[in-house]
Amino acid sequence: MNAEPPERVGLGELGERGLIRRIRRSAAATGAAPGVEVGIGDDTAVLAVPAGHKLLATTDLLIEDVHFRRISAAPSDIGWKALAVNLSDIAAMGGIPRWALVALAVPAETDVESVDAFYAGMAEAAAPHGVTVVGGDTSVSPGGWTVNVTLLGIHPGEPRLRSHARAGDAVAVTGSLGASAAGLHALEIGLDRARDAGLTGARLAEITRAHLRPRARVVEGRWLGQAPGVHAMMDCSDGLATDLAHVCRESGVGARVRLDRVPVAAAAHETARALGGDAREWGVRGGEDYELLLTCDPAAADRLVAGLAEATGTALTVIGRIEGTAGEIVFVDADGSTVPMRGGYEHFHG
Repeated sequence: MNAEPPERVGLGELGERGLIRRIRRSAAATGAAPGVEVGIGDDTAVLAVPAGHKLLATTDLLIEDVHFRRISAAPSDIGWKALAVNLSDIAAMGGIPRWALVALAVPAETDVESVDAFYAGMAEAAAPHGVTVVGGDTSVSPGGWTVNVTLLGIHPGEPRLRSHARAGDAVAVTGSLGASAAGLHALEIGLDRARDAGLTGARLAEITRAHLRPRARVVEGRWLGQAPGVHAMMDCSDGLATDLAHVCRESGVGARVRLDRVPVAAAAHETARALGGDAREWGVRGGEDYELLLTCDPAAADRLVAGLAEATGTALTVIGRIEGTAGEIVFVDADGSTVPMRGGYEHFHG
């Protein structure tokens, strides 16, 4: 005879205070990051910033059916991604992530186990970087899930800014692009259909993991943030085309990008062949890869490529140059012919 599955506990039975106690125990189990004098339990956290360091602060809002879909993202995936996108912002400054504040609103019928899984996923993303949840808020939502994470970090020197690109700089990107967009495509058409089209389980796991559980380049950001010759840096969250446009606008420069040099993930190419789609489009416009985009002194490019690979195992690829009319980005093929390329995702645009 099969055992009955354990009955799931609703938040209505636990109550807000009970939920906060549960979250506090979960946060305490992961240990405290340096500098936490008072964590969850008071009106505010009390944090000590090391002498000589700058404080970094970033926040990201994730809304159900805008940034994730519960049909394809488990609560643990949502928790992971909510923290990872903020880790990526700190990484883009060359900083050290330290303390997170988490606001979570969920429907009243949500069970406690789902909330536990959400915080467990967040703890998984936080652990390699020593990040501690030190506060936040909880609320009932009349619709789907809404998550807001504020992440604080520190920097011992000068953060890398979008506004520091210089004429003549090389443009480079870490890792590869397009796997997240490929994963989203596979999730939206259905994993069974993707398997039937010939994608292996390993490849599907790779692209869905890239979308649901992106890896923030924190170690790479710290290395690049200290490396001589790096000028501007940001993360690729909205797509290479959109994010490079941010750098150019803030720096008052233009850019020329060689599309044949953009490191599009092999998994994106394979997915496009099996399911239909444009891998290059995913790599340039897809977004949510959370790689680091940077500009650097062209004389330093080879040293940075070799140094980052040796220090972290992560590839750095030079894809273009800062040149031309301020605010204008020109994409070209290997033969130099111009290729029209729209920007990536932007909220409020139809």
